[in-house]
Formats: sequence, structure tokens, C-alpha cells
Amino acid sequence: MRGFAFGLVMLVGLTLTILSIRPGGLRRQLRLASRRLRIAIVLGGIWMVGSLIIRVVFPTGPISDYGPPAIAILLGAVFVFAGRDPADAPSSTPRPRA
Repeated sequence: MRGFAFGLVMLVGLTLTILSIRPGGLRRQLRLASRRLRIAIVLGGIWMVGSLIIRVVFPTGPISDYGPPAIAILLGAVFVFAGRDPADAPSSTPRPRA
């Protein structure tokens, strides 16, 4: 039990350290992580509904076998593109000319 608690504390500490080092600070990184979690939850719900529809409409056959993995691969690709860090907003102050 002590090993589990120690590992949990170490995991949280390591995560906070890594997120603090990244550009933008801890607050920005946690905001981006929560954004990715919301995207993952929505895509997981879409996968559940799609898998349910496939299992009800096509109870047997190749679509029943290969449909859910195909949906998962497609949604994984969507997550890769939707979960990227947003572009930084341009600065409101003009840059001096050289």
C-alpha cells in the first residue's frame, strides 16, 4: 500500500514538473489537457454509438467484425488533428522594424 501511494505521489509530481517546463506554464498546459480530455470523451461517445449501431444493424458478418476497429482508427485520426495545440494568437503590439 505504501508503494502504491508513493508511486501515485511520484506520478503527480513528475506530471506537474513536466507540464511546468513546457512553454506557456502550468495553467496553459492544464487548459490544453482538459481540452483534449473533452475531445476524447466526445469521440469515445461517438465510438460507442457507432459500435452499437453496427452491432444492432449488422449482427454477423464482416461489417460486424471490422466496423468497430475501423471507426476507432478513424476517430483516432480525428483526435490527432483536433487535439493539436491551437496556434498562438498574434501579439497586439507591433514588432519594431530592423
